[in-house]
Amino acid sequence: MRGANDARRPHGPLDEPVWVRRALVGTTLGFLGLFLLVPLAAVFFEAFRKGPGAWWAAVSQPDVLSAVRLTLLVAGIAVPLNVAFGLAAAWALGKFRFRGRALIVALIDLPLSISPVISGLVFVLIFGARGWFGPTLREHGIKIIFDTPGLVLATIFVTFPYVARELVAHLEEQGTDPEQAAVSLGASGWTTFWRVTLPSAKWALLYGLVLCNARAMGEFGAVSVVSGHIRGETNTLPLEVEILYNEYDFVGAFAAASLLALLALVTLLLKALLERHEARIAERGSGSGAGDTEEISR
Repeated sequence: MRGANDARRPHGPLDEPVWVRRALVGTTLGFLGLFLLVPLAAVFFEAFRKGPGAWWAAVSQPDVLSAVRLTLLVAGIAVPLNVAFGLAAAWALGKFRFRGRALIVALIDLPLSISPVISGLVFVLIFGARGWFGPTLREHGIKIIFDTPGLVLATIFVTFPYVARELVAHLEEQGTDPEQAAVSLGASGWTTFWRVTLPSAKWALLYGLVLCNARAMGEFGAVSVVSGHIRGETNTLPLEVEILYNEYDFVGAFAAASLLALLALVTLLLKALLERHEARIAERGSGSGAGDTEEISR
């Protein structure tokens, strides 16, 4: 009888034979090592192959420094704008049901399904010299394509889904009970957003911000189309890496690439810290809106 019950009991993942578990873990570690750790190690090996002095000489070149400054500038403009858009979109989509909601969700996901090169080409067709608004912009002395505004627009387009999607998923899971409780206690819509909704979604917001910033700094396809590859003026760091590599300056190319790799490692570290902190909050059972609504009522 006992054996029959054991036979009918569903087997879980921990009931698999030891060799199956070891094979799966080994396959995962091998894949990560081959496609993640080995390329990363190769980048730093090539960057420092001729010593730290050669690495420093490569990253301190005027064109590389200009590319770093431009990359930080573009990300510094695009990421805050995407955060503002993501908050507004998540508030509307996560807390309300209205006609056309599915269409807005599909439009938010659109940049993830379109090639970045096509995205950059769209801006050229709209704001280029022979584009729809090109002649008008030229008459007023406004330059978008082959200049910083074009890089910012292309980066915003390819990165704006990240913050919105992270927040929409969180707010939908949270529901509207905390907001309804706050409103019933006399809180205004603006107060409810800042005192109830936003604090509960702060870790999802930071998680989306980290992903958005990583994509903004590493974007290549869209900015390559709208930049014009003007060294020292419109080249971001990924574009500068390509130019250095095509010029057979391998140490310079890998040195510049190591800067991007360091940014990626910092991003992964922040992501891991956010996930760890969010897991701790979930274990403590915090995140409910009861405490916030009581504070509002006081």
